[in-house]
Amino acid sequence: MKYKDEIIEMAWCDKTSFNDISSFYNLNESEVIKVMRKNLKPSSFKMWRKRVYGRKSKHKNYNKI
Repeated sequence: MKYKDEIIEMAWCDKTSFNDISSFYNLNESEVIKVMRKNLKPSSFKMWRKRVYGRKSKHKNYNKI
């Protein structure tokens, strides 16, 4: 994957939503999770999932006009 490191960096950032990642890289939330699972150590992935789970800033819904 060409932009793997950038996707991982955006996914770790608390201020970047899954919608933002989707608009840049055309990946939905489940695909981002797969990238993280594949490229992080198991303990790092678990820590990331714990941080992301239920975090409103990661699950922002934008009204597209």
